[in-house]
Amino acid sequence: MNAFDLRVRHDCRLSMQNTALRILQVNVGFKCNLNCSHCHLKCGPDRTELMNRATMEHVLAAAQTIRPELVDITGGAPELNPDLRPFIQDLSRANLTVQCRTNLTALLEQGNEELPSFFRAHRVRLVASLPCYLEEKVCRQRGPGTYANSIAALQRLNELEYGVDPDLILDLVYNPDGPFLPPRQEHLEADYRRELKGRFGIRFTRLLTITNMPIGRFWEGLKHQDKHGEYMRLLSDAFNCQTVQDLMCRHQICVAWDGRLFDCDFNLALGLSLSEGVPENIANFDARLLRSRIIRTGNHCFGCAAGFGSSCGGALVSE
Repeated sequence: MNAFDLRVRHDCRLSMQNTALRILQVNVGFKCNLNCSHCHLKCGPDRTELMNRATMEHVLAAAQTIRPELVDITGGAPELNPDLRPFIQDLSRANLTVQCRTNLTALLEQGNEELPSFFRAHRVRLVASLPCYLEEKVCRQRGPGTYANSIAALQRLNELEYGVDPDLILDLVYNPDGPFLPPRQEHLEADYRRELKGRFGIRFTRLLTITNMPIGRFWEGLKHQDKHGEYMRLLSDAFNCQTVQDLMCRHQICVAWDGRLFDCDFNLALGLSLSEGVPENIANFDARLLRSRIIRTGNHCFGCAAGFGSSCGGALVSE
């Protein structure tokens, strides 16, 4: 057993086992228009990995079988997969609730100008990454000009009633810009609302705070600064048993761009495959086996269980 499993078993009296398939997360590729310093998958313009239509058909079949509460589409920048629109159309026709993650700036890329209207027509929930409400911090993580483009994209989404109409969900995502944990989610949300509404008239549904995981570009940056040991001690010291029951790996399955199955997007980044005895690819999807699988963990999992907790849906506990 690794250090994380030992803490869960000894401190929390729990085991890391999946309990449900409420969320089907689908990574449609690593291609992105940005090279963000905190990206756990090291996505960027030079990446060529993209999910094809055949794999999307397998995903659709699995989703129709288990009827998840949510099909959560992520990347990379999902908008750069040329098959995104027909994929969403198929999911929508099957009466499945669809969510798409966006870095906002990809919505301004050539050929994507009508994507916001397309999302609206299919009632796609949007989770938009905006690492901070301050320009300096956003550009430090994402590159020059990214803040202005993000604001322009948010204003366009507001024009379409995203973040205004309760049925058109527009959640924002905060990531720390250094080796520290996110603050209390509801307090930071109030800051985001005040700053974005007061300066740009922007409205949104919720703010989600996500801890930077000790993998990918963020981890490489910490090692370069010789801060990786300090960060791992921070995560371990802040381990919170209250987060464990709601860790996202306990109620979801993640599909990689090539159809491989993982417990979460972070395990995908590390190539940490599912436990033995369960299907490894969406083409061999078996809901019964996947629902009761033992979850593969590692030291990176301390990132999800530290402090207020962290998942693709934000903080896990409020205190």
